[in-house]
Amino acid sequence: MTRKDRTEGILNRLEVLDSSEREQFYRIQLKDMLKYAYRYSEEVKKRFDRAQFNVNKFNDLSDIKHIPILKKKELIFLQSMGPRLGGLLTKDLGKMRRVFLSPGPIFDPEDRVNDYWGWTEGFYAAGFRSGDVVQNCFNYHLNPAGLMFEEPLRNLECAVVPSGPGSTNTQLEIMQKLRITGYVGTASYLKHLGQKAEDMGLDLRKDLFLEVAFVTAEKIPENVRNSLEKKFDIIMRQGYGTADVGCIGYECYHKNGLHLANKSFVEICHPDTGIPLKDGEIGEVVVTAFNKTYPLIRLATGDLSYIDRSPCPCGRTSPRLGGIIGRVDTTARIKGLFVYPHQMEQVISGFEEIKRWQLEVTNPGGIDEVTLYIESTEFHRHDDLQHSFREKIKIRPEIQVLEPGSLPAQIKEIEDKRSYD
Repeated sequence: MTRKDRTEGILNRLEVLDSSEREQFYRIQLKDMLKYAYRYSEEVKKRFDRAQFNVNKFNDLSDIKHIPILKKKELIFLQSMGPRLGGLLTKDLGKMRRVFLSPGPIFDPEDRVNDYWGWTEGFYAAGFRSGDVVQNCFNYHLNPAGLMFEEPLRNLECAVVPSGPGSTNTQLEIMQKLRITGYVGTASYLKHLGQKAEDMGLDLRKDLFLEVAFVTAEKIPENVRNSLEKKFDIIMRQGYGTADVGCIGYECYHKNGLHLANKSFVEICHPDTGIPLKDGEIGEVVVTAFNKTYPLIRLATGDLSYIDRSPCPCGRTSPRLGGIIGRVDTTARIKGLFVYPHQMEQVISGFEEIKRWQLEVTNPGGIDEVTLYIESTEFHRHDDLQHSFREKIKIRPEIQVLEPGSLPAQIKEIEDKRSYD
């Protein structure tokens, strides 16, 4: 398949609506979904009634600002409040196709509809085409990522190898023997695979057959992307979404921002007030997916970005996010997983000899590294602490023991020192 085959084309007409058509599309989808959610979701009804929001008077896109923001951390509490995930669902849990579990813990239901997570557009824009053999290196256990990305690949008539994040040697053997053309996973893991292959004496261009890669779950320094594209001779594009709402945005070949997916309405809001901001102003990404089954309305992602409506050479007319440029709170996304301070507190509470602590995140060479600094006069349970972190939070930090008083008086629980220059 030629490079041109992968860089041209539009999957469906929704991607090229003009501004008035798109506004009308958003308005119709939102009005229909809001009415349905109010009728069938107990939590949505309570939320709208508390805010005195009348769904029958919703006529303009700006009216949505009267609905209170739903913080992602609230889902942990709300889902514990009774049947149907605390009334968030509009149908019984047994009517779902699957139910996943993300760190938090937060349950992620999947309804029985095609492309529930909405990634097919994104994979096509990234360059995946019919006939590709794709190695999916995302986890298939409890976390939705593996299956979330498999279905859109099937929709595009690609063959999928559900490898998950397994043995590096096995991954490389699969790539060679099956002549894998597409990679799905994190950029850091592809970098790791490349380094391992070169250590084995393989030529990444001649001995492997990759042509296209879709990466997500972590921010990619542009120099890392450029290096991987050159080494493998591939097109690497990224997507942006969450396990709650699925696809939010995706890059096209021109990589000038993240085209907003047509499955949701996205606002950029002031992190404190929830008031929508003007195009170009930096604020929190707030998403309302057109999902009648699990209506997460005005879900605040905690990510910072801005809206760009300038024309894109690819022909897609959807607004774009100008990249993800930071987080609004102390939550950190590490190696593709959201890590919450309260999770770490639960782990640390089992080790009474730890007086104070801080988690530091760096990314030398573009790969996330995690160090847990602990203050303790005597600490000999390194393995137990690492195991507890792995079990609870799915990461394994390096542990550095410090004398009491070594950490500054005022510290952040998660110190993010990653650089993306």
